[in-house]
Amino acid sequence: MKTIVNTSSSSSSYRQSDVIIVGAGVAGSALAYALAKDGRRVHLIERDLTEPKRMVGELLQPGGYLKLLDLGLRDCVSGIDAQKVLGYVLYMDGRSLRAPYPQKNYSNNCSDALTGRTFHHGRFVQSLRIKAASLPNVKLEQGTVTSLIKEKGTIKGVRYKNKSGTEMVAHASLTIICDGCFSNLRRFLCNTKVDKVSHLVGWVAENYELPHANHGHIVISDPCAVLIYSISSTQIRCFVDVFGQNLPSISTGEMSHYLKSVVAPKIPPELYSMFMSSIDKGNLKALPCCSKRAMPHCTPGAFLIGDALNIRHPLTGGGMTIALSDVIILRDLLRPLHDLNDATAILEHLQSFYTLRKPMAATINTIADVVYRSFGAPPNESSMEIRRACYDFLSNAEDSFVTESFMALISGLSPCRSKMILLCFYIAIYMLLGRLLLPFPSPKHLLSGARLILGFVSIIPAVVDGMF
Repeated sequence: MKTIVNTSSSSSSYRQSDVIIVGAGVAGSALAYALAKDGRRVHLIERDLTEPKRMVGELLQPGGYLKLLDLGLRDCVSGIDAQKVLGYVLYMDGRSLRAPYPQKNYSNNCSDALTGRTFHHGRFVQSLRIKAASLPNVKLEQGTVTSLIKEKGTIKGVRYKNKSGTEMVAHASLTIICDGCFSNLRRFLCNTKVDKVSHLVGWVAENYELPHANHGHIVISDPCAVLIYSISSTQIRCFVDVFGQNLPSISTGEMSHYLKSVVAPKIPPELYSMFMSSIDKGNLKALPCCSKRAMPHCTPGAFLIGDALNIRHPLTGGGMTIALSDVIILRDLLRPLHDLNDATAILEHLQSFYTLRKPMAATINTIADVVYRSFGAPPNESSMEIRRACYDFLSNAEDSFVTESFMALISGLSPCRSKMILLCFYIAIYMLLGRLLLPFPSPKHLLSGARLILGFVSIIPAVVDGMF
């Protein structure tokens, strides 16, 4: 991996930027490249240009990979030991179910486009930064943005401290904030309410082979959902979703004991040895899982995209797909505009962004919420009933239209809210009828159906929210 070069020192003749982008993560770096390719002068400011060490952002769904191709960034997953992903294998109650990504009826321009990618998040981000910085009209600089410059209600630029700690000011016609889920600047541009849902506890297992190559492995169990996938040719990421605000301590060994005594007994035999032996070697880390609706405040001269705007539970791995989709929508909206100086007119023009992002963002956000509420939320009789019913349904419908439709939604290949809502209600009705009436009504079936109804009541708000 090449080293990121801070280009600010060699840019004394650099004119005022057209666009300032705060945050050189996936969204920021991709957007800088896209806008610079269209001839914009871009000032990209990132707090830390060293390789990020994050546990999430390691799965790029097929829909996101197609967006990467659209942006001309395909080579950013080359040379980082990225692994192809063909779908998932789901485990529950001693059974397994393979759910591949759909390959038919989805347009693609190359043979491997309808596959996902897994990788080290930091390697991918560094690759994107290098790609952006390779363009002469991108000024990449390490610095911490402390505030936005506001004049008569319009954002005119940013104040920041550069790498040496010197207070700096940068001006541009448009300032775009994409500094991630822990954004310090979203308070200026949107509602800041962020809900902490659970925690992901993760670690890396070295030199193991998964039973199903090129697949994510999901274990649906009580009390935790477990996600396992390759992030390189020799490394496997293990995630356990732990509900609650008070986690067992990692430093005292309580978390290791919890994983071994509570979670490990639910792990399938083919994954058990790897899971157990890697816990003590894998350097356990915990990360809060958050959720945030997109509720921006319309501010002339500034815009917000990516996780700074909107967050969903990471269990389904849809964040980068939404971020890259946001980048393409914003690029296409700005492309016909030659003058960005009229901030009020630009803001009015960009209002359609929120409508255009709805199909992808609302679909993936809602699927993430529904999947988490169904398979990851704290178990009770109702949630366990709905987990079993969902798994039974997908098992009976394997390789069917329903499984393909579900995987098309979760992968970002078919971002359609109406299709998602119809599929959710179809599955609900099918499972209720199956639990209540088949093979014949009985007190046991009626009790099972009642538990399903209670479970669906907790999920319906997420589905309804996806309509708007």
